[in-house]
Amino acid sequence: MTTFTEQEGTFDVGGKSLYTKTFLPAGPIKAKLVFVHGFSDHVGRYTAFFSALAERGIAVYGFDQRGWGRSVSKPSEKGLTGPTTRVIADIAAFVQPHLPASPSSDPPLFVMGHSMGGGEVLTLAADATYQDSVVRHVRGWLLESPFISFSPEEQPSWLKINAGRLAGRLLPRHQLYHELAPANLSRDAAVVQSIGEDTLMHNTGTLEGLAGLLDRTQSLVGGATRPRGDAVRSVWFGHGTSDKATNFASSKNYFDKFLDAVPDKQFKAYDGWYHQLHADGPCSAEFYRDVGDWILAHVDAPTPTPTPTTDAKPPAPAAAPSTDAKL
Repeated sequence: MTTFTEQEGTFDVGGKSLYTKTFLPAGPIKAKLVFVHGFSDHVGRYTAFFSALAERGIAVYGFDQRGWGRSVSKPSEKGLTGPTTRVIADIAAFVQPHLPASPSSDPPLFVMGHSMGGGEVLTLAADATYQDSVVRHVRGWLLESPFISFSPEEQPSWLKINAGRLAGRLLPRHQLYHELAPANLSRDAAVVQSIGEDTLMHNTGTLEGLAGLLDRTQSLVGGATRPRGDAVRSVWFGHGTSDKATNFASSKNYFDKFLDAVPDKQFKAYDGWYHQLHADGPCSAEFYRDVGDWILAHVDAPTPTPTPTTDAKPPAPAAAPSTDAKL
């Protein structure tokens, strides 16, 4: 028996139509989750994870980011994300229609990001522009293997990093191929094979996009970008200790040192797991359960008391995504 409905649609933002995918529970919605995918990824690869959440009453809303997945309509758009301001504006605009209109009666909203998407979610949570209009209305933030710094296997040289930043300013739309080895992403042989065969995972970035990614990681790893406790109340981190794409130690260090203002936080280390906690073999059912448990535990839990500040500026409201139901 089907216990959820899967929908496809589009979301128009900043002159671009982005592909969306939604998983709606068959019964009452207990909570909502907006999900942000990572580098060379797309929402079509999270079906088992999203389905497991929807079956527990959690509605999941995802989209293929600008430059990735089914949001790419021609080869020249591959990796064409724009600068960080555009990336964060896209995410904020997608989140806004799903915020509770009435916190006392509407289901609470959570925001989650994986890998590069995790770094972007942390960047949004810390961005002063969106504190009043978005951030303080989100009940909780979840990070799966967030890209705070490179793993030792992926760490580029100092020269390559600085050359990339310079080239990004001179030739922002120039495309650059960068493959994350599929065998470094999951311990599941079938998943590894499917990654290699997935043409939507095009491994192509632009110099501007890659420079923005490098700048975000530099700001995160040093703590310059960190959530503020007056708006961000609850945070959950999950990271595999054997991640070969993003750095487990940097993730744990960020959690320990730079989330001191967040009143409610939890870090779970998945011993021996790789980068895709959602697709690391049969054990991923534990990850699905952990995420669902944390979200549902925060639906009715008392909200931690924030320390108020008043320096945020709201953006213009965004239109809701359109969807076409597909069972």
